Amino acid sequence: MPVPVPRQRQSPAVENGQAVLPKQQTGSALDGREATAPTAPAMSAVSAVSANKHDLTLLVIEDDPAGTFTVPSLLDAAGTRVRIRTARNLTEAERLLTDDVHCILLDLSLPTPSGSDEGDELATLRHVLRLAPGHAVLALTAETDAERAADAVRVGAQDYLFRDELDGRQLSRAIRYAVERKRADTAQHKLAESRLRAQENARLERGLLPTPLLEGSNLRFASRYRPGRSRALLGGDFYDTVRTSDGTVHAMIGDVCGHGPDEAALGVELRIAWRALTFAGLCGDELLSTLQQVLEHERENDEIFATLCTVDIAPDGRRAGMCLAGHPSPLIARQGRPAQLLPYDDGGPALGLLPRARWSRRQVELGGSWSLMMYTDGLIEGRVGPPEAKQRLGQDGMVEMINRQLAAGLSGEALLEAAVNEARDLNGGELTDDVALLLLDRREDLRPART
Repeated sequence: MPVPVPRQRQSPAVENGQAVLPKQQTGSALDGREATAPTAPAMSAVSAVSANKHDLTLLVIEDDPAGTFTVPSLLDAAGTRVRIRTARNLTEAERLLTDDVHCILLDLSLPTPSGSDEGDELATLRHVLRLAPGHAVLALTAETDAERAADAVRVGAQDYLFRDELDGRQLSRAIRYAVERKRADTAQHKLAESRLRAQENARLERGLLPTPLLEGSNLRFASRYRPGRSRALLGGDFYDTVRTSDGTVHAMIGDVCGHGPDEAALGVELRIAWRALTFAGLCGDELLSTLQQVLEHERENDEIFATLCTVDIAPDGRRAGMCLAGHPSPLIARQGRPAQLLPYDDGGPALGLLPRARWSRRQVELGGSWSLMMYTDGLIEGRVGPPEAKQRLGQDGMVEMINRQLAAGLSGEALLEAAVNEARDLNGGELTDDVALLLLDRREDLRPART
């Protein structure tokens, strides 16, 4: 059954080496003549020209008993074939609106859809735009209805055509323009969304990653954070550092099992809870027991747990209390001595594993000048060695790596950056787990810092 297409005016059989539908093979609703199909040679030329082109498909939504459109396709001067489908109402149009449709030509005189405002002259257009938000739309109307046609573009159509002046060449040009304009609009919209998302992510990063509160302390602070998920803002790792009114510096680092956004959100909740509880005077077992209650109420299921390490550095900076909840022990580098791990043989279980768990608080001597590095297991779980015998970097491998970097004179942010980069290089690619590192430095000759 032939599908209608508008007549073409003054279209030669071949134009600039490209075949087009000849005028005598098309008809018009104005003169009532029935169009005939192209001859075999013309059809062969059309097929040959369009074989290497990206064809377009037009869905015409028009209830015209006179049959304005009379052939199944047309070919523009650029050699692009436009296939045409017709629908006499919106119900039929919805059935024919498949993924291969590029453009819709909508007759604005179609009846208003049921449930729409009868006084809205563009209700049909609004319905089609909701039905096909990703498609280019051309509005078809009478020349005497120019104001309505302009309103159609303001509502969302890419362009409008007047029925009385419509011919094949004008239609094919309008289709190409509408499709390209829709693509440009879509690309611009995605770009704007991407920029907005980047701005929002930057604001989230400033809000979610902590600002150390070390006013009055002579400790220097550095941190490094790298989420394991591609393009993620945060992972399940978290850390924080604050100084309370008695001069004690409290540092914490933790890791929620898993790598998704739910784990990241839970990590943020635990960090904020830790800061609030620390300022309220809690520490050691009392603090960790309360954090476990927070975890148990906020986690998605009973299998979620979190590891945690807390260090409370005395006001004189020479000693500290440390609690481990299933977390690797910090590394300390004292002046003139190689880095080593702090004792870790009396740590407790991770938060969320045992309902009535207890955590001991161990006293450790720091000394006069030192660097204390706290980290999550993403740093030590990378692989190292030849492909046929790769093994985990582990804590011993990490200590060796840090000692090499300290010997090279690295400190602060540069030390943390080098540690993450070398662990990644040893792994032979990006580390799959989240990585967080926190570094506190003390030099006896330093004056109290202002942050």
